Amino acid sequence: MTKWINLLLRLIIGGIFVAAGAVKIVNPAAFADSIANYRMLPHEWINAFAITLPWVEVAAGLLLIIGIWMRTNALLIALMLVMFIIAIGQAVGRGLNIECGCFGTVEGRKVGLVALAEDAAMLAAAAWLAWREKD
Repeated sequence: MTKWINLLLRLIIGGIFVAAGAVKIVNPAAFADSIANYRMLPHEWINAFAITLPWVEVAAGLLLIIGIWMRTNALLIALMLVMFIIAIGQAVGRGLNIECGCFGTVEGRKVGLVALAEDAAMLAAAAWLAWREKD
């Protein structure tokens, strides 16, 4: 049963990260604007982050889906989710009324408790996979 649960979680989490990263790859300038809105990174780092992060999301998601370095990629995704939770949490705490940027500019979702809950659920799934899968 654990094998099937792990496969389902790999497909869901990996698919979400592939989709989210692919949308951002298409329009890195819009993603850079989303990153800048969080007011967390030095201005000099924003473009590099906007260009690099989506490719890491896509690669980790694809490798998780196809079953290569599953523990490593689940851990990488978990670490990205921790970073996203911190970013969204500080934006909520500071009262910033900004779009999440989670799926680029496609959905226009605002930061908030729903985004935090979704990321926390994905973090739990990624942590489960990092603990239960083998590289």
